[in-house]
Amino acid sequence: QVTLVESGGGSVQAGGSLTLSCAASGYSVKWSSVAWFRQAPEKEREGVAAICYTATTKVYGDSVQGRFTISKDVAANKVSLEMKNLKPEDAAMYFCAVASVGFLPCDKALHAESYKYRGQGTQVTVSS
Repeated sequence: QVTLVESGGGSVQAGGSLTLSCAASGYSVKWSSVAWFRQAPEKEREGVAAICYTATTKVYGDSVQGRFTISKDVAANKVSLEMKNLKPEDAAMYFCAVASVGFLPCDKALHAESYKYRGQGTQVTVSS
């Protein structure tokens, strides 16, 4: 059974930072694309960041480019999302996801339907 458990969410003021973590069990993230998605109330799910194509190729959503960094700790089987200069519009439930087909093409890596496994999410709140 594959389980993804996110942690690290919380409440911060605008301009602050948070680092989210996703612990995977039952499946190795070493040779897989991994990603973070988010969804705010009454908004569509949005692809935030992903590792695609190779172990070092990363793609980001336009709204987080330059502020968020995705990384993967193969030894710990974890995926992280470092978020800096947070804005109120970054507030959402954040989910991690892992693909079951190896590394995805980058043009598919920010699409949730490309991923087989997804966690329950961790909430991020940003106050202005």
